[in-house]
Amino acid sequence: MKKMVDLIGQELAEAFEKAGYDPSYAKVTLSDRPDLCEYQCNGAMAGARAYHKAPFMIAEDVIAHLEKREWMEKVEVVKPGFINIHVNTDKTAAYLNAMKEDEGLGLEKTDKPQTIVLDYGGPNVAKPLHVGHLRSAIIGESVKRIARRMGHKVLGDIHLGDWGYQMGLIITELQERQPDLPYFQKDYEGDYPAEAPFTIGELEEIYPAASARAKEDEEYRERALHATYLLQNGDRGCRAIWQHIMHVSVADLKKNYANLNVDFDLWKGESDAQADIPDMIRRLKEEGYAHTDQGALVIDVQEESDTKEVPPCMIQKSDGASLYGTTDLATLVQRERDYHPDQIIYVVDKRQELHFVQVFRAARKSGIVPEETRLRFLGFGTMNGKDGKPFKTREGGVMRLEVLISEIQEEMYKKITENRTVEEAEARQTAGIVGLSAIKYGDLSNQASKDYVFDVDRFTSFEGNTGPYILYTIVRIKSILNKYQAEGADPDKAVIRGTDEELTRALMLSCARYNEVIEGAYEELAPHKICAYIYDLANDFNRFYHETRILAEEDQEKKESYIALLVLTRKVLEACIDMLGFEAPERM
Repeated sequence: MKKMVDLIGQELAEAFEKAGYDPSYAKVTLSDRPDLCEYQCNGAMAGARAYHKAPFMIAEDVIAHLEKREWMEKVEVVKPGFINIHVNTDKTAAYLNAMKEDEGLGLEKTDKPQTIVLDYGGPNVAKPLHVGHLRSAIIGESVKRIARRMGHKVLGDIHLGDWGYQMGLIITELQERQPDLPYFQKDYEGDYPAEAPFTIGELEEIYPAASARAKEDEEYRERALHATYLLQNGDRGCRAIWQHIMHVSVADLKKNYANLNVDFDLWKGESDAQADIPDMIRRLKEEGYAHTDQGALVIDVQEESDTKEVPPCMIQKSDGASLYGTTDLATLVQRERDYHPDQIIYVVDKRQELHFVQVFRAARKSGIVPEETRLRFLGFGTMNGKDGKPFKTREGGVMRLEVLISEIQEEMYKKITENRTVEEAEARQTAGIVGLSAIKYGDLSNQASKDYVFDVDRFTSFEGNTGPYILYTIVRIKSILNKYQAEGADPDKAVIRGTDEELTRALMLSCARYNEVIEGAYEELAPHKICAYIYDLANDFNRFYHETRILAEEDQEKKESYIALLVLTRKVLEACIDMLGFEAPERM
């Protein structure tokens, strides 16, 4: 279905053209003065300079040529030249009924589906997930769901940190603790054990211990660097330990991401790009894209239009070692070969923007990525505590993600059981669902690029711009529909009808905006736009609910119309929260 704002705009464009003006001036937007009108067009103001004519005269001229008025019930010109529009209520009702019956709620999907690789998550193996991993996972998951809703094929890739110095540290520390393991016996030729010689808990303790020791003990650090070299050059024992690290760590990561309702299509890591590095570097040298600068191999990426210096992209250190830039370029080689994406989107901390500018430019310049493949960087800000500093535990340490989730769920459990009697199992299940909404909505309601304060008290509130408030609204709608169904009627067969009731019209027009909101959220990679929309929609519903006798309405036709509008409102809210990565319980 076309967006309602575009259908109105089409009628207005015909009038602009008939009046002798460029139809591109007929852009219609939601009114910023809903007390005066529902939609508006400011095209006469924009066209005044081009036509050397007062905007009011242009607007009146356009209205005089407005012959087709299927969508516009009332149109008026307001000085200095605004065109105010009231929508035809019967057309709006017909539009909403079509939305209600359509599985996709009338969303106009792309007619050119793309293959998109979405790089998000980015945890290091052998380390626990902490709150610093939250934003990439939550934002990336939402962007993936929005893009899929628009009809694109999206491959979510976690891009694990699984191949660097940290692996050498773990191998070295394990050898210190268990030197008799077969992985460290040079003459061992048998099969290595199927079971890992450590649990996830032990693994997460081994790495920080090794890292701390390496900072104090130079000989230990050299051994860890040598273990890293052996791993990366195919040493059989080191590779076997690495496989154990991957198996144990990835299993734990999958469990923790599942608790966040986040899942990945690809579990690739830095290691998957290593095989492409030698050929890539050889080609970059041979074709003149890379040159040696102070012993390091670099690609110049400075452009004439740059107002600041953009340093060269370094792809090999003077000692021959690879860097993040090397791995990221080789990953692009692998993604182009395996998936031929139309678009690659990186959801990464905004402090890494310069790095990705260098990588993207190097990839373009060297032909690793063709011109038609779009590379996008979605940088996110920091999640801070109430003190304005990065979010920490009460003791001042970095909070594990599972601890944060548990604390939020416990807070929701207390609120759910505070003033009502609920069975323990149901209360715990509901607390899990509502707690996740508090975390995700609390994050996503902020523009991704901005820092924000993670305020547990505010995010878990059932009032205000929060996830629990949105869910409470959905549950309230479900309760009304269940009561209507208990009367023996089928809410899904109800039909929306036109009305002049102010609050009902406001809710109808709010539902009708769904199509344009989702399209805009995808184009701008902006889940916060969906949050803002459903907060407005929930407010419009709750105002309607408090002022309207819904189930007590005696006029059956009017009552049925209310119910049909509630069915659509619920469907729109549920579709939106699904794109944000959470769901609603049956009751709260």
